[in-house]
Amino acid sequence: MSEKTPVHLPEECWELVFSFVDHHRHFESLSLVCRQFLAISNQLRVILTVTDQTILFLPRLLRRFRRLRKIELRDFHGDLEGLLNQIAISGLESLDLEALHLSNQKNLPLDGLRELGSNMKNLRSLNCSKIGLLQDIHLFTIASSFPNLEELDISYPEHKDCYSSNELDNFGRISGPVTDLGVSALTLKLKNLIKIDLSGNQFITNQSLIALSSNCTLIREIAVRDCTCITPNAIAFAIRYSRELRSISVNEIGLPSMEVGFVESFLYAKALGDIDLSNSFVPDELLYSIVEACLPLNKLTLAHCHGFTFAGFSLLLKKYRSLSLLNLEGVSFLTDQNIMELSDSFSKLTSINLSKCSKLTNSTFFTIMKMCHLLNEVKMERTNIGKEDLTTDFVVNPRVKALNLAQNGKLGNESIKTLVTVCPSLQVLDLSSCWEITGESISEIFKSCREIRHLEINQCRGIKEFMIDFELSELEELSAKGSGINDDALAMIGKRSCRLRRLELAGCLSVTDKGVKQVLKNCRGLREINLKWCDNVNIEIAWMVFSRPSLRKITLPSGGFLSTERLRNLFLRHGCFVGED
Repeated sequence: MSEKTPVHLPEECWELVFSFVDHHRHFESLSLVCRQFLAISNQLRVILTVTDQTILFLPRLLRRFRRLRKIELRDFHGDLEGLLNQIAISGLESLDLEALHLSNQKNLPLDGLRELGSNMKNLRSLNCSKIGLLQDIHLFTIASSFPNLEELDISYPEHKDCYSSNELDNFGRISGPVTDLGVSALTLKLKNLIKIDLSGNQFITNQSLIALSSNCTLIREIAVRDCTCITPNAIAFAIRYSRELRSISVNEIGLPSMEVGFVESFLYAKALGDIDLSNSFVPDELLYSIVEACLPLNKLTLAHCHGFTFAGFSLLLKKYRSLSLLNLEGVSFLTDQNIMELSDSFSKLTSINLSKCSKLTNSTFFTIMKMCHLLNEVKMERTNIGKEDLTTDFVVNPRVKALNLAQNGKLGNESIKTLVTVCPSLQVLDLSSCWEITGESISEIFKSCREIRHLEINQCRGIKEFMIDFELSELEELSAKGSGINDDALAMIGKRSCRLRRLELAGCLSVTDKGVKQVLKNCRGLREINLKWCDNVNIEIAWMVFSRPSLRKITLPSGGFLSTERLRNLFLRHGCFVGED
């Protein structure tokens, strides 16, 4: 029989095939197949995460990936100004870069921002959250450098090292935290702004919110959580006069929220689809106003709210039966019977959070699994689940992908075996601090849920070892911090988890060199391993780095064997960051 000629597919067809890959990390193995696949994967890579490990290769990476849309620097701890200048002069102006993530930095270098802005005028999204030192001068620079911004996050500046009363900014003013002056400057220049997060800026007042609503007529999403100087009156102004407003996120609104102006403001919010009132006093009158407003409401968060009754809440849910997200964390009066009565309104939910509702038991779990046919994510952390006998009359819900049952102290082996049977398509499961669970459950969990890719068993000291006689072909991340997991369990994980990429073992005192070596030997794609506080691990770092080339980060046991700066740089050149954090 004559040999058949291989079918040649046009590059466009391969691009379509590659587009079904759910995460860009899978492009790495595809790019090794042939030059054509390498070229295609390079073209499809749109996000680049720059870390301390990758900084040495940045120029090469920027030349390689020519269709980048987003650059993330949140895990970079080096010279930020030098890095921004490097990006600015790298030829990225020829790219259509849309987003830049600069969170978790000590400071924002003004010259670096200006240089970047001169080459990226079309930047649409900028994240500067959790900056150690954020001031008005930074906002002035952002407004001038990136005039086409549509999304801006300057939430929760950390104010590290505080602010010196003697330090002056470039304009001769005493430096300090972000104020109304900086926010007002933003609103005057960023006319295309549609989303902003000002949360955690303690020194901005009503003036900032009024300026935002008055000057940014396209604004759709506003978050002002933990802004203690902003009152319900300003929030009411924003809701009433921001005609395009789709989402409002506030918290800790006290008794003044009962003022007529705030309650009635929702009657003017014709586009509002996402309301977050966490940790607030929410009287029934406010819920009735939301009902009367006939909003296109899609998401509702009342986490840790108080002041309303079941009657008021029930009326609201019966009005809005198309909610996709419902967050009732810490609403302590809720009972299993309440959930049963409300369940007819849950048919469109894709995500529900009932954590810290201490009266809810197994009954609520089975109710929502039965009634929520579109459900994707369930959170029932710190409830009373596991206490009662389990029913044999339950409905399997194959749509649920993520389940958080952490900190349920009464949840034991038999209970968790039954609960996961209801969710056979689980991909993410969190059982942290479920102290009654032992290794006996682990095999049954994986047997019932073959698609699990992320498992958390932190602080589960009852889980020491387990037997698994089948491949865990989907498991990519295992977090077992502070658990009782031992070398035998690690050997089993290494043997069965061929796709494991991240392993968290901080505080696992039963783990030794033997178990770690088994994982490194068998998990060929492992990228991160955390051995912090693993006091019985004393493995040679160089052996770890060179025996498993896929490693990108190793967190060492505290107070253990510290490598020299020369060795650290050597490991970095091999693509692996080694440290104690």
